[in-house]
Parts: sequence; structure tokens; C-alpha cells
Amino acid sequence: MSVLHLCDPRCSDATWELDVSEPNEATFDIVILGGGSGGYATALRAVQLGLKVALVEKGKLGGTCLHNGCIPTKALLHAAEIADQARESEQFGVKAELIGIDMAGVNSYKDGVIARLYKGLQGMLKGNKGITIVEGAGKLVGKNVVEVDGKRYTGRNIVLASGSYAKSLPGLEVDGERIITSDHALTMDRVPSSVIVLGGGVIGVEFASVWKSFGVDVTIVEALPRLVAAEDEESSKALERAFRKRKINFKVGKPFEKVEKTESGVKLTIQGGETVEAELLLVAVGRGPNTANLGYEEQGVKMDRGYVLTDERLRTSVPNVYAVGDIVPGLQLAHRGFQQGIFVAEEIAGQTPAVIDEVGIPRVTYCDPELASVGLTEAKAKEQYGADKVKTYNYNLGGNGKSQILKTTGFVKLVRVEDGPVVGVHMIGARVGELIGEAQLIYNWEAYPAEVAQLVHAHPTQNEALGEAHLALAGKPLHAHA
Repeated sequence: MSVLHLCDPRCSDATWELDVSEPNEATFDIVILGGGSGGYATALRAVQLGLKVALVEKGKLGGTCLHNGCIPTKALLHAAEIADQARESEQFGVKAELIGIDMAGVNSYKDGVIARLYKGLQGMLKGNKGITIVEGAGKLVGKNVVEVDGKRYTGRNIVLASGSYAKSLPGLEVDGERIITSDHALTMDRVPSSVIVLGGGVIGVEFASVWKSFGVDVTIVEALPRLVAAEDEESSKALERAFRKRKINFKVGKPFEKVEKTESGVKLTIQGGETVEAELLLVAVGRGPNTANLGYEEQGVKMDRGYVLTDERLRTSVPNVYAVGDIVPGLQLAHRGFQQGIFVAEEIAGQTPAVIDEVGIPRVTYCDPELASVGLTEAKAKEQYGADKVKTYNYNLGGNGKSQILKTTGFVKLVRVEDGPVVGVHMIGARVGELIGEAQLIYNWEAYPAEVAQLVHAHPTQNEALGEAHLALAGKPLHAHA
């Protein structure tokens, strides 16, 4: 029997043994279970650092984000924006007519975007000599072993990156026809006449926005007191006003009780006995961790309601086993998964990277109008620092030239600690997601309003709104009142 002695990079004098005597085993520096955002980012960074990697994926490389999440939904949202532009073109002096929505054409456009990105990702991963792509369903069968179709892949380190799935609720049987999830919604070949969206979080408001632009009668039902409840309360209220103006119906603070199928669709009963009927019901109550039957708990990995528990360095309860992406409690965002994957690869390589500040991860909801934020909400800031230590400033986009050109409304809201840095940036309006880059730098570099006020922002851009807000908070407003 041959035994390979390997060293844990976190402890230079510690060695442990891997039995690699079986002919159906292969040994790597890292074995990654899942080829989505977190998994493939781990693989790419690891090979840059000279590590040998096996990347296990049962579906398509790129995971939920590329195939069933970020990319296809944003393609639909852009098609919806084009529909609105055609419908509203006359206010800009352009005579155009929206004849209708061709879902075959929309899907062709969406699928073309996915296909091009997928081809590029495949080429990048499969063409990398340091990465072995393993196609098939993997399972953790030892503390350092993943099995795929009877073959075992041994890793000095294991990275769990198995992603998430569209959740439902007890009493809701998803049939893919009348009661659907976002997965089904992304492949629809028709525009429904009416839809109930169960869930007013990011997924729910994005699909509600798309369908309304496509001419659908939409009603959102949300159990929490407001839409996008994780965002700053002022942003939520502004979105609700915008949705009322767009005639998107919503009922907040109304938990779901039951659903029945009717001759023409579905009937949803909510708290208090009120009912809502529509052709379809979209279940948009979030995403759950894809960890069932993958051997995690059997190998000693500590879990909580299906999520993998880690420390701040993304280490699980099992030595040399890490977890990244949607299975780790926190924001379920592709760019969080990318950053965690890079972090874990560098951690394994002994580079001791800086711990990721979860609050400093930018958040964007791509409905119309868009919401973008980073850092603490006003409520969280007051909770952390005390109400008397927190100051806010709200710069209305009505004073921004480019926003007026775009005919959008909204604001940039800053949250700062008195005599201290900006700890939160919250924005709502068309295209504000494109402003989040500077906003995250402001938060993550702990910038003071006076420091940002020194920067020159191009005119006319919406980016100026960030500058104007900081000028005002620094006590020297230009096109705004302090």
C-alpha cells in the first residue's frame, strides 16, 4: 500500500495521510463539489496559485447564475425595458408602437446570451491543464474523498460549492404548469394573462417587473410588512410607490394560507380569508441550500437547516473542508460566491487573505426602478452605533440632469456615523445598479463624506448624484440643500 504524506498549509509542521492505493482513486490539492460561481472561481484561482484541482459538476458549468438565475433573468429584464421604451417612446418625440411580445424571440435572445457565456466558460475551464473536469453527481464519502459514479477523487482539501434550488412552501405543490418556480418562468413559451407572485423579495419583484412590462396583470403577495424587506425602509417605500404607479398590485403583511386550482388557473387564499385569482402562481420565496443526500452531515460537517456552517475563513467543522456560495448562510449572490471562491483558493495556498466583509458586498435588485445598496441600512446603523450617532442624507434624483433625461425618479441615501465614515449607501432609480461600484469603494474604504466630496464626477451622469449627496453631507451642497 502506498501512502502519501501531505502538509496542511495552515500549519507547516502538521502532516496527515491519504491512502491512494486504490486504482479507481485520483488525488488532487483541491476537490470542488459544484461548478457554479463559487466552485469555478475557486478552481480558476487555485490553478493560478499552482494547485491541482478536480471540479465536479452534475449539470452545466456555471451553475444557477448562468443558466437559471442572474444572466437569464437580467436578459428578460432588458427585453422588458425595450418593451417599455417602445410603449413610452412618444414622450421622447419618437413615434413607435409596441405590437406585442414574441416569447420565442425573447427566449432566443436570452438563450443566445447564455450560450455565448457558457461556451467561453467551458473553454476557459476545460482548456486549463490544472483543472480536471469531472462530469456527474458527486458525494462526500470521506472527510477528504468525493465519489462520482463509483470513482473516488481524493483531495488534500475539499471545497463544498453545491449551490441552491428554488424553494417552495408546505402546502404548495409546484406542478410546473399553473404553480411554477423561477426555473419554469425562465423557459415559458407564452405571456400569461395574469400572475400571482408569492414573495416580494428580489426574485419576486424582478419577475413582477418583467411581466408587467410584457402586459401581464400582476399581484405580489408578501408575508413581511414591505416589499424587499431586507433593504433600507425608505428604498422599500419608494419601490412600493413606483409599483403603484406602474399598476403592479401588491399585498404586504399577508401570509399565504392555501392555494387551489381552478378551471382557469389558481386561487390563492391569504391571511384573513382574502383570495386572489390568476392564470399562474409564481412561487418566489427564496432559494434553499442544495445539500441533501450529498454526505456532508455523515462526514461530520455541521449544518443548520440545510446550510453549511463555517467560520469567517469559510472553514467547516471538518479540517481542510471549506464551503462557498449559496450553501453558506448569508447573501445568495453570484459575486459573493466568486469572492468566496477566490478567498478559499488563496487560503488553501497559504496566502492568508483578508476576511470578506459580508456587509460590504454590493446588492442590486434589477426591477424597474432598480435598487442598489451596500453597507448598513439606517435601522441597522442605529442599532449598531446608537440612534444619536447616526446621520443620513437623501439626495433626490430630481436634481440630477441625467436622471431627468432618462425620466427616472428616485434618490441616493447616505448613512454615516457622526464625525465618522459613510457606513451605508442606498439608491433607487433607473440604472442605479451601475453606480454601486463607487458606492462599495466608499463603504469598504471607510470614506468620510468630505473625502468623497473632493472627487470630480462627470457631468451629466447619474454618478454625479453620489458626489452631490456627499457634498451635502460634508456641509457644502451644490445643487441640493444640506
